[in-house]
Amino acid sequence: MTKSITSHCSCTQEVVKSFIAYREKHSECVIYQTSLMSALISGVYEGQITMAELLKHGDFGLGTFNNLDGELVALNSKIYQLRSDGSARSAQSEQKTPFAVMTFFQPTEKRSFKQKISREQIHNVIDDITTTDNLFCALRIDGTFSHVETRTVPCQQRPYKPMLEAIAEQPTFDFTHQNGVIIGFRCPNYTQGINVAGYHEHFITDTRNGGGHVLDYQLENGVLTFGTVAKLVIDLPQESDFLRANLSPQNLNNAIRAVES
Repeated sequence: MTKSITSHCSCTQEVVKSFIAYREKHSECVIYQTSLMSALISGVYEGQITMAELLKHGDFGLGTFNNLDGELVALNSKIYQLRSDGSARSAQSEQKTPFAVMTFFQPTEKRSFKQKISREQIHNVIDDITTTDNLFCALRIDGTFSHVETRTVPCQQRPYKPMLEAIAEQPTFDFTHQNGVIIGFRCPNYTQGINVAGYHEHFITDTRNGGGHVLDYQLENGVLTFGTVAKLVIDLPQESDFLRANLSPQNLNNAIRAVES
């Protein structure tokens, strides 16, 4: 009898181990988000989530840093800080973010381009293949770009300005004939304010020394990979700035469109 129970326990443990190993290799495709885009629009520029914590929720993503000190790009489990002078550097694990979006990138579609193609045309390819705007989509473009126009908001100090005022001083940069990576998300229209409805993309060079928030681009040749995501998890802040913020102002939609375009 004892032998039978021991054998049963051993089998159960093996099943559990196999299940854990399977889940580690086939993690569920989830978008993890800290805070809300409407909070960022309202001037909530400080959060408590560190870069180390972000990487527990994904190997791929974008966002910003506390005080709006640069744009955030995460790819291949590494996070980079794209600075207001157009440069880029590796982020430190203890740096924090007021807003970021992460996922474990699991593309299901791949398209190669050998001729020039615009940002709008690439978005049309994704939209045609996914067939619905009601799911999230994570995308990555690796290749040579004829040009990439970017911007990065300068670091802000208290008392914080609303984001529409902060971006008035933002510098823009034009990367021409550069090898690099664009990563981004397409979010459904019903998420405006929670996230950014439509496409939100960041660029970093292959040398990892430049990039920014994407305004426009043209791809000379390269590879597009993407896939839809049907699950969103939001980690809301509990600090006073967030709790007191007006997260549903009347001009929210126009403000986000102005900030992102």
